[in-house]
Amino acid sequence: MAHLRSGGEEVTAPPRSTLDLGDAQAVRGAVAALRPTAVFHLAAQASVPASWDDPGATLSANLATTLNVLEAVRLEAPNAAVLLAGSGEVYGPPDRLPVDEDAPLRPQNPYAVSKAACDLLGAQYADAHGLTVVRTRAFNHAGPGQADLYVVGALTRQVAEAEAEKLAEVVVRTGNADSRRDFTDVRDVVRAYAHAIFLEPGPYNVCSGRTASVRDLLQMLDATTPLTLHHEIDPARVRAHDVPEIRGSAARLSGWTPEIALERTVGDAVEWWRTALR
Repeated sequence: MAHLRSGGEEVTAPPRSTLDLGDAQAVRGAVAALRPTAVFHLAAQASVPASWDDPGATLSANLATTLNVLEAVRLEAPNAAVLLAGSGEVYGPPDRLPVDEDAPLRPQNPYAVSKAACDLLGAQYADAHGLTVVRTRAFNHAGPGQADLYVVGALTRQVAEAEAEKLAEVVVRTGNADSRRDFTDVRDVVRAYAHAIFLEPGPYNVCSGRTASVRDLLQMLDATTPLTLHHEIDPARVRAHDVPEIRGSAARLSGWTPEIALERTVGDAVEWWRTALR
């Protein structure tokens, strides 16, 4: 929102307390009242572990809300562009690297299945109803403000908490430390979404094209703190069906490139937690 407003755009983002995206009539009413020229649909149950705990809730929530948004736009603002924020998780184990948008969808967890379904639904609405639907497939992203449900948020919070407790060292607990993921700073992802909304309908990867493992992240984290870091694998954090490496290509997203190095992302995330925990 801040990025769009800084460019002079009028932005409305109804809070959950006033707009339930699971209520089709409420969503239609909101779109009818606002008459938007662009809709960014980012809301989702986005935790992979939570999707394993309750697959039905994840599938129902993510697909139903996406359907409601698309139907509301079709009926009340058919000329608006719609961006569906998807995930690189939809690709699953890649046949080759880097992964581009022509790779098959082989989701390996309930969250990824839900996002693949939303992606396909968006394509169907574009084909059948002529809507301008941009489907972004963002790979791992991180940055200041990210919850500790995700790896960078979890690592940086553990360090900031130990600092707040005036400890000299901390045991950082993670899941699989060797799987490699393509990380992009969330601020670059925001720029990508703001750029992609003006592109032709279709799928677009949002990624850096560079990978890092948890061990790499720990080295970056070590440079941000005076604490001595110790690392332990927490079995509860190890994902089922983890893919060893995912690296994408964002070549189709012409006109956008990531600008923020992962080292800065990690450092800024630690600083955010330091402030949040004061």
